[in-house]
Amino acid sequence: MRIKAGFEIVYQCSQPTPMLLVLSPHPSRLPDLETPHHIRFDPPIVATEYRDNFGNLGHRIVAPAGCLTLATEFVVRDAGAPDPVVANAVQYGIEELPDEALVFLLGSRYCETERLSDLAWSLFGGTPPGWERVQTICDYVHDRITFGYEYADPTRTAFTGHGERRGVCRDFAHLAVTLCRCMNIPARYCTGYLGDIGVPPADAPMDFSAWFEVYLGGQWHTFDARHNTPRIGRILMAHGRDATDVAMVTSFGPCRLAGFTVVTEEVRPRLAGAE
Repeated sequence: MRIKAGFEIVYQCSQPTPMLLVLSPHPSRLPDLETPHHIRFDPPIVATEYRDNFGNLGHRIVAPAGCLTLATEFVVRDAGAPDPVVANAVQYGIEELPDEALVFLLGSRYCETERLSDLAWSLFGGTPPGWERVQTICDYVHDRITFGYEYADPTRTAFTGHGERRGVCRDFAHLAVTLCRCMNIPARYCTGYLGDIGVPPADAPMDFSAWFEVYLGGQWHTFDARHNTPRIGRILMAHGRDATDVAMVTSFGPCRLAGFTVVTEEVRPRLAGAE
């Protein structure tokens, strides 16, 4: 399968404003690109590439005063298979976990484990550890939160999302990540592209998506509490402790988002003889 993905994002700045961008495909997906991936800037500016502590690919820029457009479009190869389900994946004891997984057991800005630990153990302490426990957490979060773009709130945490019972995909991911960590399962927040491939198209503009990964059976596995079903065509951009680590744009000064368009769709092969 071939997938076309990209974006056009417009910012209006009142003064030169430093920014960190996390808008590139994750390094693990770069070998799958069929076309070069470059972020275009209008007007042209200098962008310095870097890798963060989680291995994500980012860029440092200084947005000029006025209007700045960021855009890209690329084609990526994908296996076209749904997210794998590994029902026998086991949960390791904390003493067995690799060092790099330990940070994903800890509370973070949007994932307050200390506020949800008692709830998590009361709800999931009797479930079989491993894949079934994570899926039970996904089921709970999926049923607990009502999705709606109008419910977006960049300050909402896992704890407040649980109480308000509404949110967007990042809120589903934050709550599921937090509950997994409370149950001693390393969990990390993920962001990227997820088109309506293999499912009925949503009646809403395309956006970036958030899901999460857990460490079971010696590797990381994908879960999605919002959709709560294996999906086709995820393109990972970044993973971290929560949305703070993988924010698409972090600005260090006042600016206004003036335009936002995301595209991700399957490139269907042309029929023989088609013009």
